[in-house]
Amino acid sequence: MNRAEQLDRLRTETPWDLAVIGGGATGLGVALDAAARGFKVALIEATDFAQGTSSRSTKLVHGGVRYLAQGDVALVREALRERGALLANAPHLAQPIAFVMPGYSWWERGFYGAGLKAYDALAGRRGLGDTQMLSTAQVKALLPTVRAQGLSGGVKYWDGQFDDARLAVAIARTAAARGACVVNHVKCVALRREGGKLQGIVAEDAETGERFEIGAACVVNATGVWVDAVRDMDAEPGARKRPPMVSPSQGVHLVVDRSFLPTDHALLIPKTDDGRVLFAVPWLGKTVLGTTDTPRDDVAAEPSPFKEEVEFILREAGKYLSKQPMRADVLSVWVGLRPLVRPPQDEDGRTQTKSISREHTVLVDRSGLVTVTGGKWTTYRAMAEDVLANCFEHRLLPARPAGVTERLKLAGA
Repeated sequence: MNRAEQLDRLRTETPWDLAVIGGGATGLGVALDAAARGFKVALIEATDFAQGTSSRSTKLVHGGVRYLAQGDVALVREALRERGALLANAPHLAQPIAFVMPGYSWWERGFYGAGLKAYDALAGRRGLGDTQMLSTAQVKALLPTVRAQGLSGGVKYWDGQFDDARLAVAIARTAAARGACVVNHVKCVALRREGGKLQGIVAEDAETGERFEIGAACVVNATGVWVDAVRDMDAEPGARKRPPMVSPSQGVHLVVDRSFLPTDHALLIPKTDDGRVLFAVPWLGKTVLGTTDTPRDDVAAEPSPFKEEVEFILREAGKYLSKQPMRADVLSVWVGLRPLVRPPQDEDGRTQTKSISREHTVLVDRSGLVTVTGGKWTTYRAMAEDVLANCFEHRLLPARPAGVTERLKLAGA
């Protein structure tokens, strides 16, 4: 992917069938899906591919164990299917990893074990390994630094782990190999409308300041926590401000030395003080602890952790480890902003009940702007299919068969 060549294509090959704004997991997935179906696709990213939230995840490809407790079987089944596809299509970047959930009450092992057996059943032939009930001695053997006091056994199950930043680059390369024009450091500064309908983008090269138009039959807004800012560009003069689609939520991860968890197994803490799950995961010779879920009103390109978040992670992890991690033990921190979905509303303030899933939403405005937000890395491919389905339904693009990326190996595989 030569940026100069891609930039020249972006300027000269307009109009495009589809223009995607945003080069994170979601936008790249949309570009790949559309290019794989034979559409002429352009994607622009204001900074670098996956520089924001998409490179600041827990590095896990998972089905969402906690959703089973909420009874959302369909959501878990979809995520497990997509987990299998991701591991199959990018085996060089995603692999199975074993988790151990220690129990400190007589009922925990049986309760969580039954739930994880159901997790295995939903995964079906794409399961990564069988859930096992563990004795106290087995838990200690797999997690040498687990807190021993009160330990009454545990459960071992399997999920996936991946390199999020490298996967984003692999998707970008695969999309480019399928003919997509994929360019970083180009931002959308305006949307071009004619007769009330969207006709393309006004873009700016961040390196030179040059502005140019990108004509497109369909424009997809996949900018994460910034989707509302792009939708505001689409507003008609004098129109009432649209209700926001996104409630940003901050997720903090701490990196500590491997000595806190000297094993290839990950630790799952099933319930923290605020009702979340917490992970301690081996990663590149260190241990990653996380994460938090803190609402934020501001949207920063480089968010910083709150003191309370750091203390929360260290305190909750320390309840399950023989050695309490302290602030001085933190080697590195990364913070991502999740674009949590508000109930979608149209320009008139009416709530739209047609949401693709509880995890993500696709909304098509009257102008034809297609906005996708929410979701997670595991289901990026299914989200892309949903976006294209909406483009077809609203006759922004001619319909073409889905499923082309389900078994499409990514660059480097």
